Amino acid sequence: MAKAKKAVRRAWTKDDVRTMKTMAKAKSGVAKIAKVLKRTPGATTVMAAKLGISLSMRD
Repeated sequence: MAKAKKAVRRAWTKDDVRTMKTMAKAKSGVAKIAKVLKRTPGATTVMAAKLGISLSMRD
């Protein structure tokens, strides 16, 4: 059997948070923000919820 790939966790930097906030304000969407930050959509959503940031694309 092949070994399972272990997830490597990276800490959120101030730049990551700043980028997420500006993209969220521009209504970019979770998938696009996650791709720019090189993180999973789930990790991006969880961190946004912790910080109280809405990632909704609605007006």
